[in-house]
Amino acid sequence: MTKDVIALTPKMPDLPTLLAGLYAGGPDLGVNTTADGAVVQLCAPDGRPLVSVEAPILVQVPGETARLLGHAVQEGPVWWTEARASTAVAEAGRLAGSFAGRLATVLGGTVWPPEAATTDVVPLTTDVSAIPVPTTATPAVDVLTATTAVVIQDRPLVAMTSWLSDALRVAAESDRALHIVTPPTARLTLPTRTALRGAPNRWVVQGPERGYYDGLSGAELHWKNGTFTPVRDEDGTASVAEAFKAAPETGERQLLLTLRTRHPADADLVLGRALEAAFRHLTGAPPTGWSTAEPVNLPWSTSQLTDLARARAPRPSWLIAIGHPDRPALATMRVLRTTAGVEEDITLALGYGGNETPPRQAIEALAAELDAEHGLVTLFTSLRAARRDLTVPAQLEPPPIPVSFTLGHDEARSTGPPHAEQPPLGPTPTRVGPSAEPALHYPLGDGTEPHAWSTFQRLSQHLKQQA
Repeated sequence: MTKDVIALTPKMPDLPTLLAGLYAGGPDLGVNTTADGAVVQLCAPDGRPLVSVEAPILVQVPGETARLLGHAVQEGPVWWTEARASTAVAEAGRLAGSFAGRLATVLGGTVWPPEAATTDVVPLTTDVSAIPVPTTATPAVDVLTATTAVVIQDRPLVAMTSWLSDALRVAAESDRALHIVTPPTARLTLPTRTALRGAPNRWVVQGPERGYYDGLSGAELHWKNGTFTPVRDEDGTASVAEAFKAAPETGERQLLLTLRTRHPADADLVLGRALEAAFRHLTGAPPTGWSTAEPVNLPWSTSQLTDLARARAPRPSWLIAIGHPDRPALATMRVLRTTAGVEEDITLALGYGGNETPPRQAIEALAAELDAEHGLVTLFTSLRAARRDLTVPAQLEPPPIPVSFTLGHDEARSTGPPHAEQPPLGPTPTRVGPSAEPALHYPLGDGTEPHAWSTFQRLSQHLKQQA
């Protein structure tokens, strides 16, 4: 499996320190750069990469290294320097460990995983001339075929790192699927799960007896014609792996919000305020940090994320925001320029233990503020039995169950107030905001009643039949 090693240091690794780490293989190995200098590579004498090192990033968000690595570091900001070893050369993993160990020794930090740390010189004994030249220049990709980019991960928690984000982008641009292969003990962060949801991308779990299955659907998989594809019987039916069994009930829950806002595209627009309002209503505080990948490294700032989205426009921007470690809360936000204005598509997940009560009663007040101040289009809220830490195991998880749906006042007006307020089979909405142009808040259940899906489907069909 691919060996990822991370040096966590209180000081920024400068160029001399990075070079000292990269010469862990001795003077015969070379060093070059790719991605406009953002990635430094330790190379075999023939030029093929053995270890790729991404530019260090300063993680300023409390609890972020522990969330992703389960590895506590000293209080305060920490520099995260990640090295990724080639899977094709036996010494590459040890070289990555020696690189990280040297950085930690010089700068006074630590290494993840701790057992990888060393400062030894690792001589290259493998005859690399007998190993095929890599078919891709993307360091995160281990196998590349005509249809699929395969990334092999042995991390306990697979995050949407910049490595993985780049692999996903390259795969999409070349019309390929991205398949991430992990052991069955691995889990995904919610941003990674979101990226892999739906064809052609896939989470491939290496199950017992060298079989494979899809970590999100449980379908048994095999490698065929250069990609992982479901194993089907004579009737064409895909079978579900025995290992994909339901997780035991723990009482833990996740409150899930999916909301869309729309704003005029003017120079004074500040993005992220709707997301901040959701955090304040449901956690009592704004997000602690944001970023375009994991780890989430920047302190929360609506002005900075607005500047980023404006610089990228008209291309869409995808962002991650996270809350304080005491209350697991994680959101993704996609900013999109449309003919109607600037839209924010936001998903927010909050985790609760068996002895904690999700704040369903706060949703209506949140909906009122979103509609009055932040251009609410729609807000859908649901509840599911799932892990408090918001990670995704390779096990069957029950689907979320609807709690409520809110239609912003502009959408209610375009639908037709009499029509929107009188679904023939319910539910009866609550008027939220000014009586002249209210938003409509529809209660759907307490998050424990599966029939709430039928209620929501009937409501959706009714609202689409505009008066």
